[in-house]
Amino acid sequence: MTPEQMLDVAVEEARKGLAEGGVPIGAALFSSDGKLLGSGRNRRVQNDDPSVHAETDAFRAAGRQRGYRSTTMVTTLSPCWYCSGLVRQFNIGALVIGEASTFHGGHDWVAEHGVKVTVLDDKRCVAMMEEFITAKPEVWAEDIGE
Repeated sequence: MTPEQMLDVAVEEARKGLAEGGVPIGAALFSSDGKLLGSGRNRRVQNDDPSVHAETDAFRAAGRQRGYRSTTMVTTLSPCWYCSGLVRQFNIGALVIGEASTFHGGHDWVAEHGVKVTVLDDKRCVAMMEEFITAKPEVWAEDIGE
């Protein structure tokens, strides 16, 4: 699978989250051969749980793996420090990001620690976040810890 095809899975998760009234961030974890291991979305609002970010939801959905170095985490938005820590902690080998213009998280830091980072600057991801931030600035501020 191409990074763009993998991102399509995360975008669909983000759209589901938005439709549920949540923050439109989606993620997916793939094996090195392109198999989808798990996908998820930010469910902070839906579950009333601040720890359910898209990346953690996808990671949990993937279940226990013997190792993560050969996996790729795909996310619609640059990961916050919490999710960047997840990538580092479990030695996920690659990170594909839909966009980093509305929020620049910890992806430079994970790159400095050997993670292959690709930022796609996907217009769908940018538009989804810009619209959400404009419509619900208080929820967005809560999500990023402001």
